[in-house]
Amino acid sequence: MLYFLISCVSFSFIFLSKSFTHKPLPSWETEMKLLSPWFWGELSTFLVSWFKKSRPAISFFQVPVLFTPSKNMGHSSKVENVEEKDDVSLLDLPDLALDCILERLSPAGLCSMAAVCSSLRDRCRSDHLWKKHKEHRWDRVISDATYREWKMHVVSRKRPTLLDQSKRKGLFNSLLGDWPSSWFRPNLESSSKSRRSLPVDSIKAWYQSLESGKLWFPSQVYNRENGNVGFMLSCYDAELSYDSKNDTFQARYLPHGRRTTEDKIQWERLRAPPVETPPNVLHVSDCLDDLKPGDHIEIQWRKAREFPYGWWYGIIGHLEACDRNNNNCHCHYSDSVILEFNQYSPDSKWRRMVISRKGHREEGNEVDGFYGGIRKIYEDEEIARWKRLWPTQILD
Repeated sequence: MLYFLISCVSFSFIFLSKSFTHKPLPSWETEMKLLSPWFWGELSTFLVSWFKKSRPAISFFQVPVLFTPSKNMGHSSKVENVEEKDDVSLLDLPDLALDCILERLSPAGLCSMAAVCSSLRDRCRSDHLWKKHKEHRWDRVISDATYREWKMHVVSRKRPTLLDQSKRKGLFNSLLGDWPSSWFRPNLESSSKSRRSLPVDSIKAWYQSLESGKLWFPSQVYNRENGNVGFMLSCYDAELSYDSKNDTFQARYLPHGRRTTEDKIQWERLRAPPVETPPNVLHVSDCLDDLKPGDHIEIQWRKAREFPYGWWYGIIGHLEACDRNNNNCHCHYSDSVILEFNQYSPDSKWRRMVISRKGHREEGNEVDGFYGGIRKIYEDEEIARWKRLWPTQILD
């Protein structure tokens, strides 16, 4: 830790001291001119803040001692040694120090740094640097399964002989259905391109494709079609593209009689699919034995068998014969499970639904639609998110 601190501060001192000399600029400083003033401001802010945070670990009174000239070496000789080092650059920092700096940069900062030289370009493209940015910004709306499937897709397009595309069955086919696959939109690298090109299957390539809006990806949208009353407190699969100008999304919903689009969707109305069940497949309910009154759930529902499922929010209710006293309630022992959708009025046909706890599968008819698999919601944040989407008026 001490060596790391000395290295960072020492090289910062060297950069500052050389910047005020009147000698002709060495080649490395000419390259550094490519960096924007914004980047240097960000770098200097990081070094100062890191030094301040690290002082308690070293002791305030030890810091001056580390840089006190020894009795056998005068101050002028030390400056002389520094002046002789004409080839000092950011790349002379220890790997640990340099990585620590790069990890603190924003995506824009990494791109600016990558423009300096080939060595920094390769470092700034590393997956471990971009993984943090991907997780912070995009993992809340895109599942890990989608990312893995995308990576397999671009790799297979680079090497089509490794995988027969006509025989592939995976997330893309099941999610996108009859939609033309927009995953093909980004231009993939050809073998004739230089090795200096960005690898198409890198995390940075994935990140930039999403930010540019060139890549359409599968996700789920709460209260689809701008909060249409017929979809309140539901979440449907869609194909989405990011609009960086407005910081919103455009959605194309999966075909169900008519193809529907929606734009200007805010981030808070999106989520990564919590399960890997495709929208046209019945979810296997593995929580039926644990359900009891008061539990929060999502259940699949679709209007007709040829339509994809959407996920609808509800809670587990009490049986009619139960006095709703928790001390005397035995509803969780019954084979019948009451599903309540309290966004609807008490006399609405959509308010309550009874399912069998044992061997539950799809239930319903062409009039009332079909109820599918159930997933129990365990996370408080997920429950709170549903409540924030609650309609302002009771639905009929």
